[in-house]
Amino acid sequence: MKRVLSRESNNTTLKGVVIPRAEHCISREDISDNALKVMYRLNNAGFDAYLVGGCVRDLMLGHKPKDFDVVTNATPEQIKELFRNCRLIGRRFRLAHVVFGREIIEVATFRGHHSDETSSAKQDEQGQLVRDNVFGTIEEDAERRDFTFNAMYYDVATFSVTDFANGVNAINRREVELIGDPDVRYREDPVRMLRAVRFAAKLGMNITPRSAKPILAHGHLLSNIPAARLFEETLKLFLSGHGLDTFRLLNHYKLLDPLFPALANVLHTKDGREIQLLEIVLKNTDERINSGQRVTPAFLYASLLWYPVEEHALKLQSEAGLNSNDAFNIAMGDILHKQTLRIMIPKRFSTVIRDIWILQQRLPRRFGRRAFQLLSHPKFRAGYDFLLARGQVEGGQTLELADWWTQFQHADAGKQKKLLNQLRQHEGSAPRKRRRPRKSKPEDHAE
Repeated sequence: MKRVLSRESNNTTLKGVVIPRAEHCISREDISDNALKVMYRLNNAGFDAYLVGGCVRDLMLGHKPKDFDVVTNATPEQIKELFRNCRLIGRRFRLAHVVFGREIIEVATFRGHHSDETSSAKQDEQGQLVRDNVFGTIEEDAERRDFTFNAMYYDVATFSVTDFANGVNAINRREVELIGDPDVRYREDPVRMLRAVRFAAKLGMNITPRSAKPILAHGHLLSNIPAARLFEETLKLFLSGHGLDTFRLLNHYKLLDPLFPALANVLHTKDGREIQLLEIVLKNTDERINSGQRVTPAFLYASLLWYPVEEHALKLQSEAGLNSNDAFNIAMGDILHKQTLRIMIPKRFSTVIRDIWILQQRLPRRFGRRAFQLLSHPKFRAGYDFLLARGQVEGGQTLELADWWTQFQHADAGKQKKLLNQLRQHEGSAPRKRRRPRKSKPEDHAE
């Protein structure tokens, strides 16, 4: 039998349906040993503890969770007392991180409802929660969850799953459905719009009309989110193995405009070269991630901002009278600066972005020893891969240049010399003549 737990709030009535072990597919064998340790210790200390959110959703879908989150009625300070390997983080909402080597089990206290009288909760004038240290019950916590399939709680004590918002039905219908009033929930945390898109792409689901409609009106609220947080969110969006589908959904809901202002004028054209380049890069990125290969955010950002840099450089040449090299260097700095105001790009990645862009200027210069020097450049492979992607979009000389480098880097010494000679003939450049030895003067031999 399924027991029903209900609680009525001001805005929502959620009914907790308890699904016994025999009626769901979650097994302890599929749960992290460290997550089990955390829950058992909390239970033994007299606290309630549940797996919650994405890990339960993924387990119900038959997927392997990337990480495991625990929720409890213990406060952050009480959690810290139980675990020596625990650190407390967060200002907006205090969390406990229990560290087991490379694995971190995030433990949160049940969230409660905030109100004007609650001093530990704070919203700005647009309704965004900027501080939210309000603790409550499991029922209140379920109402504070974002999507219906994330309000399922796995109890290790009884091996049951409590579904508070018809999350199982949402999974069966392949729907991303927001809990509560979408207008209010998106204002509380605009990142929920990005999460809706990410889940739809990752899980192959559709955002329900009720949850999708307000996104077009509230996309501008993303400009209120700290730039550092948006960097982490973009990594989840584009480097999850479903980047291309995510990009298309973000473009459909016009959420790329507030994230990448430099692309605002070109993103909604059907056949623009910017869109073509990004789709090629994201498709290749998905293939690399899904086959276990490494990727870097620098390559993605280099692709996103390349044509804005190129266009800005041409504008500086025509309006400021700068030479192409100076204009390009200034354009790189300007575009990166404007982007980091919206999405913070760490220096370790912005340096690589610059290297990739600069190589696009250097790779056409192949005479003499330059071709061999470029081959030894630490970022040659990234620069070449980027040139290859550009060639697929632009064709013409860019594609010819990419093909030449494809042959040259894999050729033996004899073939490389032949390619360079052919290049000189094709470019009409005669081999450099040897300098004649300088005639000696009598005084050169004087003692």
